[in-house]
Amino acid sequence: MTEVPPGGAPGSGLPGSGAASGSAYAEYIAPPPAASPVRPQRRPPWRAAFFALAGVAIIAGVAWALLGDRVFVVRSITVTGTHLVSTAQVLASADVPLGTSLMRVNPGAVTQRVEAIPQVASATVSEDWPDHLTIAVTERVPVLAVRMAGGGYDLVDHSGVIVLYERAKPRGLPLFMTALTGSALRGDPGVAAAAGVLTELTPALARTVTTLSVEQLPNGAGPGAAAEQVTLSLGGGRTVVWGDPGNGAAKDREIQILLRDGYKYLDVSAPGTAVAR
Repeated sequence: MTEVPPGGAPGSGLPGSGAASGSAYAEYIAPPPAASPVRPQRRPPWRAAFFALAGVAIIAGVAWALLGDRVFVVRSITVTGTHLVSTAQVLASADVPLGTSLMRVNPGAVTQRVEAIPQVASATVSEDWPDHLTIAVTERVPVLAVRMAGGGYDLVDHSGVIVLYERAKPRGLPLFMTALTGSALRGDPGVAAAAGVLTELTPALARTVTTLSVEQLPNGAGPGAAAEQVTLSLGGGRTVVWGDPGNGAAKDREIQILLRDGYKYLDVSAPGTAVAR
C-alpha cells in the first residue's frame, strides 16, 4: 500500500482528491510472479528400446512372410524305425512333397496319416529347421497267429490288430484258437488276455507254447460280467490251465517247478493250490 499526500494528485479521481476528504489511500497491485521455466519431460529409456524392438520384429515378420515360403522348404525327409513297412510307404502316407514350405507342414496331421498304416503303432514327426523333416516310426509287433478259414495266418499284435498275413505260421509264434477273424480281432479281450499271459512267462517257457485258448467264465461281479480263463498247450503234449491273467509271477514259478517233475497237466489258476497230474 502506497501513501498519497493529502488532497491527492490533481485529477487522480481517487476519493479524497480535490474537495474530498483530506486524506486517502490508493491501492497498489503487485505484478504477478514470473512464471517458472517449463522443463522438457524426459522419456523413460525403456520406451526407446521398446519401439526399437517392435520395429525389428515388424521387419522380421515381413521378411518371414515374403521369404519363408521360398527359403524354409522341405529339402529332405528321414524315416527311422521301419522293418515291416518300407520307407517309401511311410513317405507316401506322410504326403509331404519335397519343396513344401516347412511353415505349412502340420506335424499332427502327418502323424495321423502315418499311423493309419496297419503295421505302425505310433509315429513322431519333428521339424528340423531350416529344411529337414524327421519321421520316427514304432511298428506293431505280432505276438499271436490266427488261422484263416481260407488258408494262411493273420499275425496280430497284443490289441488284435492284424500286422501281417503269412501263408505258413511263423516258427516260434503261438497259434491263438478263436472263431474270430479279420477286423473282429481288434480290441478282443481274449486276444489281450492271451498276449498278456505270454508276457508273464519266462522267455524259455514262452518259446515252448504252441497254442493258446481263452474261455469267458462268469466272475460273479454282476450280470454279463466275465473273466478270461487262459489255457496253454506246450510242446511235448503238456497242458497248463493258467486261469485269469493275474498273478503271473507266482504262476510262472509254480509251472517251472512242476514241469521239472514231468507232469503233463498243470492247473495254476489258483496260486498256492496248484493241481498237477
